[in-house]
Amino acid sequence: MLYKDLEKKSKDELEKLALELKAELFTLRYRNVTGDLKETHKIKIIRTDIAKVLTALNAKKDAK
Repeated sequence: MLYKDLEKKSKDELEKLALELKAELFTLRYRNVTGDLKETHKIKIIRTDIAKVLTALNAKKDAK
């Protein structure tokens, strides 16, 4: 996920995307604890994606 793509999205789209990513992170963490997750690197990828989305969201809030 690229930051420049996130800048083009609206505030509502970013909020929805943040919720989806947080839900996915919860699922990945749960699967990791239970031992079902084989690709643990996905947790880091989702965390960085959440940070990018929240950064874009805060930039939109500050722009007003």
